[in-house]
Amino acid sequence: MPEFDAGSKQPVKVYPTLGCCGLDCGLCPRYYTVGNSRCPGCCGLDFFNKHPSYSFVTCCVKRKNLEVCAECNEFPCSKFEGWTGEDEDIYDSFLTHKKAIPNLLFIKEYGINEFIKQQKKRVELLEMMIGSFDDGRSRSYYCIAATLLPTTSLETLLNKAQRELRASNISPEDIKIKAKVLRGLLDNLAAKEGIQLSLRKKRKD
Repeated sequence: MPEFDAGSKQPVKVYPTLGCCGLDCGLCPRYYTVGNSRCPGCCGLDFFNKHPSYSFVTCCVKRKNLEVCAECNEFPCSKFEGWTGEDEDIYDSFLTHKKAIPNLLFIKEYGINEFIKQQKKRVELLEMMIGSFDDGRSRSYYCIAATLLPTTSLETLLNKAQRELRASNISPEDIKIKAKVLRGLLDNLAAKEGIQLSLRKKRKD
């Protein structure tokens, strides 16, 4: 259940890495941004200074005092229209909306603690990719991969990338080559799984 920040009197969710709408905030590039533009996650500290109005938070957290929409007896409500299917009306630049509904359905069936356990593994894998393979242009791509690809496959690919780099005597400092190797492996996995990792353009009316 969400708590309240004693200073701001604003609700602070127990799990800011999980959006109340089901988005994986802990797998978003802005969560890993350094500086004032960093997002603290859903209802994290200073969230309301950066996002003063968000209808999902207003309804789920402020009004109903819930952690996620999956805990609401009205889920899924009209707020989620357009979040599923191929003919989606709502897009975000990181494709994370693809997992919002599945995440909430998982939570509804298995509970939020089980979801956070799985999300923690994805966060660990993402932090490994950012820490060792970030060439300055791949962070958003890695966030998408960590969100959409199977965790067991991601872990296997990271180990494979490290082996290939060692076998080729690639310097640990050669970040561009390291990123190229990992992105190639991720591209191949995504193609095999039929998963889109590239950013989508907004549909024109």
